[in-house]
Amino acid sequence: MFFLDVFRKPAPYLPLVPVFFLAALLLLTLPLPAQALASDWLKSETAHAVDHHDPIVIDATLNLAKLIELTLEKYPDTTWLSALEEEASALDERSKSWTAGATQASLGYQSISSFKLNYGTVGLQIPLWNLGQRDAQHQLASQAETSAVAQAAAIKLRVAGLVRGALWDMDLAKIRYEQAQAELDIYERLLSSIKRRVELGDLPRADELLAKSELLLKRSTFTVAEAELMHSRKRYTSITQVNKIPLHYEEALVAIKEFGQNHPILAAINHQIEHKQAELNALKAIGSGQSHAIAGLLSDESNDARSNKAEFFNVGVIVPFGGSVHAQPQIAAINIELNKLIADRAQMNRSLELAHHEAEHNLEVNRVELDTANEQKAVSEELLTMTHLAFSVGEIHLLDLLKIKSRTDLAILYAKERAVMLQRDKALYNQAVGMMP
Repeated sequence: MFFLDVFRKPAPYLPLVPVFFLAALLLLTLPLPAQALASDWLKSETAHAVDHHDPIVIDATLNLAKLIELTLEKYPDTTWLSALEEEASALDERSKSWTAGATQASLGYQSISSFKLNYGTVGLQIPLWNLGQRDAQHQLASQAETSAVAQAAAIKLRVAGLVRGALWDMDLAKIRYEQAQAELDIYERLLSSIKRRVELGDLPRADELLAKSELLLKRSTFTVAEAELMHSRKRYTSITQVNKIPLHYEEALVAIKEFGQNHPILAAINHQIEHKQAELNALKAIGSGQSHAIAGLLSDESNDARSNKAEFFNVGVIVPFGGSVHAQPQIAAINIELNKLIADRAQMNRSLELAHHEAEHNLEVNRVELDTANEQKAVSEELLTMTHLAFSVGEIHLLDLLKIKSRTDLAILYAKERAVMLQRDKALYNQAVGMMP
């Protein structure tokens, strides 16, 4: 604090009125121990540095799980999830069909005028399931449905991570904003008292200018803190599409030491691989092509005496062969997608392992840091009380009191931040092991 240097040369005589006035002022501006986390959004924001305000409202009927559901409803990937469900339904309907494709009907009429011969023909061509092809289609439909459910769970977990992060980011920004606001108020009051002492001839004019310079720095700090708070709120509303937050959203730490293959993100990519493998098997089951059953009817309606007025019925089977080479490019394309998913799974395993390690380590560090911060806060507050009493009886200078007060403010802020960080780290650990609120 730059303006505190003005007190390095104490005046030989301080009028009693200004001294006791400053003592009373400092008592009023001492920070009180915080009993609640920064999620106490009921505190009013009495001042704004910039005419831009993004309000956030507490909804006592809202909880974290419901908030995630509301966010998921408006999340862009919802359309994609709906398309996956439609695909699964379409594949299921196809696998239930008695034919392997659309049945084709043909109608024909032939007339030979010179012989007065007239023939009418009707034919049907029905695609048949190849051996094992329908079972492959059933498996493909089943895997598509399972994969769609797994993708929905993975997207929901990702949304939960975004919501968790946005809530705790706002908490930290709120703490820093309130601290900057409190310090600004204190420095405004102290500047007023210093002006009074300058008027009384107790301090030189240069001290007032230095105090004002420090106050301007505090205003700048407050403006930046307010901007960060508004940015965090905007990020939250952008993610959730609401301006409401739950009254409580702290989470209990889940009793899971490591993530497994049932982690929603891993389960989703595993089911994608199984879906792609089923798609590959279904394509291979087509073989050289689709076999067809054919049936036809020929009717002779000629008026010629040579006509026997007969109707002919014929049946047959069309069996393709030698055409598997034409399916190879499509099989190769699906195989590329399959192997890309396998590579993505390996990379995802590494990423999740790293995220789990970092979440676990941060949790352990912040537990230790919170204990240290609370102890430091208690010591600083006790020292500040003793220093204030010493100042009130003239045993120490104002500069010493203000230095200790500054350290106490930092200790209190640090303890508040660590309390929030610990709650945030619990939520992030739950996120890392794939647990929903």
